Amino acid sequence: MTRAEGEARTAEGEERTAEVGRGAARGLRWSLLGNLVNRAGTFVVGLVLARILLPQDYGEFAIAFAASQFLMHVNDAGIIAAIVQWRGRLADLAPTATVLAFLSSTGIYLLFFAAAPWYAATSGDAGATGVVRILTATILVDGITAVRAARLLREFRQDRLIVANLAGFVVTAALTIGLALAGAGAYSFAWGQLSGAIVTGACVLWFGRMPFSVRLDRSAVRHLVVFGLPLALSLGLEGLILNVDKMVIGSRLGAVVLGFYLIAFNVSSWVPGLIGTAIRWVALPSFSRLAEEGEAAVAAGVRTAVVTVTAFALPVMLVLGLLAPQAVTVLYGERWEPAGQALRFLAAVMLVRLLLPLAFDILTALGATRWTVVLNAGWCLALVPALLVGAGHGLGAAAAAQAVVGLGVTLPLAAWALSRVGVRVAALARPLARPLLAALAAGLVIAGADRLLDAPAVVELGVAGGAGTALYIVLVLPLLRELRK
Repeated sequence: MTRAEGEARTAEGEERTAEVGRGAARGLRWSLLGNLVNRAGTFVVGLVLARILLPQDYGEFAIAFAASQFLMHVNDAGIIAAIVQWRGRLADLAPTATVLAFLSSTGIYLLFFAAAPWYAATSGDAGATGVVRILTATILVDGITAVRAARLLREFRQDRLIVANLAGFVVTAALTIGLALAGAGAYSFAWGQLSGAIVTGACVLWFGRMPFSVRLDRSAVRHLVVFGLPLALSLGLEGLILNVDKMVIGSRLGAVVLGFYLIAFNVSSWVPGLIGTAIRWVALPSFSRLAEEGEAAVAAGVRTAVVTVTAFALPVMLVLGLLAPQAVTVLYGERWEPAGQALRFLAAVMLVRLLLPLAFDILTALGATRWTVVLNAGWCLALVPALLVGAGHGLGAAAAAQAVVGLGVTLPLAAWALSRVGVRVAALARPLARPLLAALAAGLVIAGADRLLDAPAVVELGVAGGAGTALYIVLVLPLLRELRK
């Protein structure tokens, strides 16, 4: 190869990397905007429902929601991720993937439909069976739309996915509130979510228009199975991890306490739901394309993603963790104050729930799906016994157990897994030092202000939280400017 040819190839690679960056940035902007609108709407709807429904209703919904979220993790058998990561022509995989996704989601739903009475009883409320069966039917919609949704993700068309999700949200919100006012209880959640999923699915089919073709190609099946099965197992473990807390707390402490826990969990999910979901929509396609350009491109992407996520999450984690009782009281009213016991610790878990999916997507993009199994298996093996022990000592202890496992076991395990596939994790220490030290200083300010103030909850939240957040922003702003460049 001549020098001129080498320079031309280098320039071409840099242009492809820049193109991936532009696509990821565009997708991230749309994802953040859409999630912001969606989360704001969900928050308002949650405030309304908290004043209509009882903790018992929230407990029944939490049981059904845990089941639906677990099934959503495993129902497509890793097919969406396989399509996004695929480096060949989409037309080579799509027909076979359509068949496998539909068969997988249908089979899983039928199995869980039969198991719903056992699951509801095991989770502490046998009366939740009907709610479970309705809410888990959303995976049928997901199975039908999987390939079209994957195409939109692959092409960084998050704008269309956002429109689809917002259309579904409008239907969900209107129907849920209407049914709640009519006295439907937990069923208002289930019918609202299912109806919204159908509307979203119809929009995804329209936006992701592809020639409808179904067939089983042996080579395509082989690729989807080899890539997807380890990923499906890992996603199943991830789904268990994200929902086993509700099963344990419901069975050990009852549906009412589970209702308090769900409120705390929802508050701690704001940042993972807003930033984390937006990042996941672009992380897998972005790192999949960067992996084609070499280790240097991947390393730069990992540094930017990890440091940015951590920097944005830490101030929210501090405010919600140190001012948990005030936050719950201001948002939901005094009758929900016991939720603050859990929120104090779930705020720390929030950081884990942001960084772990990011590590998961990096491993998947690099083709290391087996390491995702190791990562989630280690987390699950540590979390389940810790939850069982913690729940025996009350709501706060159950949440504290999750924080200890997440920060002390899971994050180090993720760092080790990434290092095993060639990611230089040690190189992240220096850029992470500034936000971590800033968080320490801000935490001291928040704790000190909280101790000195004797005022209504809204004043304590605004003054103490505002002072700590302002200090944090001042200290971290230079780093964020550097990352933006």
